[in-house]
Amino acid sequence: MQTQTYEYLIIGGGMVADAAARGIRERDQTGTIGILSADVDPPYTRPALSKKLWTDPDFTWEQVPLDTEAATGAEIRLSTLVTAIDRSAQTVTTAEDEVFGYRRLLLATGSTPKTISAPDDERVLFFRSAEDYRTLRELAGRGGHFVVVGGGYIGTEIAAALAGNGVETELVFPAEVLGDDTFPSGLARRYEDLFRNGGVQLTSRSRVSEVREEGNAFHVVLDSGEELRADVVVIGLGADPVIALADAVGLATDDGVLVDEHLVTNDPAIWAAGDIAEYPDPILGRTRVEHVDNAEEMGAAAGRSMAGEDVPYAHTPYFYSQVFGTRWEAVGTLDPSKDPLVVELDEDRSVVYYRDESGAPVGVLLWNVEKARDLARAVLTDRVTDPERLRLRIT
Repeated sequence: MQTQTYEYLIIGGGMVADAAARGIRERDQTGTIGILSADVDPPYTRPALSKKLWTDPDFTWEQVPLDTEAATGAEIRLSTLVTAIDRSAQTVTTAEDEVFGYRRLLLATGSTPKTISAPDDERVLFFRSAEDYRTLRELAGRGGHFVVVGGGYIGTEIAAALAGNGVETELVFPAEVLGDDTFPSGLARRYEDLFRNGGVQLTSRSRVSEVREEGNAFHVVLDSGEELRADVVVIGLGADPVIALADAVGLATDDGVLVDEHLVTNDPAIWAAGDIAEYPDPILGRTRVEHVDNAEEMGAAAGRSMAGEDVPYAHTPYFYSQVFGTRWEAVGTLDPSKDPLVVELDEDRSVVYYRDESGAPVGVLLWNVEKARDLARAVLTDRVTDPERLRLRIT
């Protein structure tokens, strides 16, 4: 039985949903908005879970929620998993067999963490949600040896957060030098030193095949056969876009859900945004981006588009990380094999241009360089190939 029909229905309850609801309200003050979220928390600022909540004593849990309902009037239903979409009837069905109608639907289902074989125990976390943060924070207060698996964003930020809060932390990652799949060799060594100096024990050139429970502890099994003992294991091996709903109803997908410049799928009543949306970026070409800047900007653009705005999404997002007081930001593709040109502005600040076969930049890294994102976007647009001219672009 259909319980309610919304003018705008959003599947997913993250930052994209919040931004989309606000975008809708920029153009439509009265249309009904429904948000169906599988999470147990209303929309919140996700980056804080691995950054500011650990590093800034003045940033408290009360600052994490985005207050979506109060700001937009959206009705949010938590712990609500959507299991099916009926495109012809314009309805969705939940795991509890509730049916909701929509006039316009936004898929904002986000990503789910990659997994490995591990016990179902609160002390083994595939870190992603606010609930995971609360659990880890409580565990960190108990002490013990924490093993963090993964040298990407989540793994490095959680390792830095734990060590910065006095927790005995070991980081396991496959690279020879931490960050060498992202940074040129010199910067990668500097990046790794941040962790060594911050008290993180580094186990490099290692992948984890499984986590086993033995007694009251865990054994993290490496591909070499070596086993690391841990009281708590945090796994951050990246994430996959949640596109099963889109696939099941015949929406066009590739690496993500394919959308046009207005973020509309091949069904004119369905939009997609955030981690799952593969869209035509004006600088990068067709791409999919899993970072907060894209979630906020694309979510708002999708909301406005749903409410009738006929303006293409033209924002090229940046991404960033911050560990042990060092912040880096980037636009484009960061691949050390892409002939990086390193420009050292001073002993603490650097700009790196990653270049294609023609010498044109395809990515720009800003290491401790502030307020230069627009300059970085302009570099990618202009495609300057002369190294000396590139050196002078961001100073």
